[in-house]
Amino acid sequence: MLRFKMGWAKPEGPYHDVVLASRVRLARNLSETLFPGRAQAASLRRGREAIFAAAKKTYLKNAAYFLLDELDGEDRGFLAERHLISPALAEDPGPSGVVISPQECLNLMVNEEDHLRLYALAPGLNLKQAWREADGLDDELSRELPFAFHKEWGYLTTCPTNVGTGLRASCLIHLPGLGLANLINKLLESLPRAGLIARGLYGEGTKVIGDFFQISNATALGRTEEELVQAVERAVEELARREKEARVKLAAGAGRTKLEDSVHRALGTLSNARLLSFEEACHHLSALRLGLSLGWDMRTELETVNELLILIGPAHLDMLAGKPLSDGDRAMLRASLVRRRLAGK
Repeated sequence: MLRFKMGWAKPEGPYHDVVLASRVRLARNLSETLFPGRAQAASLRRGREAIFAAAKKTYLKNAAYFLLDELDGEDRGFLAERHLISPALAEDPGPSGVVISPQECLNLMVNEEDHLRLYALAPGLNLKQAWREADGLDDELSRELPFAFHKEWGYLTTCPTNVGTGLRASCLIHLPGLGLANLINKLLESLPRAGLIARGLYGEGTKVIGDFFQISNATALGRTEEELVQAVERAVEELARREKEARVKLAAGAGRTKLEDSVHRALGTLSNARLLSFEEACHHLSALRLGLSLGWDMRTELETVNELLILIGPAHLDMLAGKPLSDGDRAMLRASLVRRRLAGK
């Protein structure tokens, strides 16, 4: 699994120095069976088989297919850290599954909250591209699978906030400049008025680490898929513009020396530390990413930092070691991994 390629982590697309990735997810349920929260295990297994069979008739025919109840906790944690399954599914998989494309940019999650969640990812602020990919796969799957649909309410889902289009458009966005300028809380508090919500690094129920946020629409009813995508893209673009302005002001103002000190201290710690916790590593990688976005010579690249934000996760380190590690051993391996990658090894 460590050989998997994170195509979305490339520093490409509009505002890629602020927006790491764009994601569009569509929630769907099969009309001929109870939804996952009420269905028996045998019914869920039959549904999983039907979804896998349908996916193999699409351009996911060469993807990797996994039965999550046959994977161990380490493998499921690895998939959650790569944003391929939810943390909840990693903890309690049941008869669920996941389909992963070669670049991890077009995937299916089976029997989580809904029977099917298909999602597309693209680097940078590129929600329209992600939506086109997700919509195309949805069209192909709908020819093979009977989705639960109501002529008035749209696609039926377990959670009422997903009823309608079943769509959630989200962006993983890095906002250290607004944080340092003490503007982040005010901006985030304004999001609900625009029908948007901010979550932590791994989505719903997770905390913010290293100034990384997931910004997405709060509901999926009352607007078309195109309108939802456009609303999130406009909001994220405005946040990205303000973040870039804040970065420029911080770098040009009286506090530049303090900012340079903070960024270079982060690089020094990452390049020399022998022990790193996950949160400390994320904090320093956030500062390093800020310096790179300002064009400073940090002896590394954005793509390396983007990848490290995933590779330093506990499950990734356990898989790299080939065995479950203690927190102390993970801190040692994490520091070693970061040092090697920053040195280009």
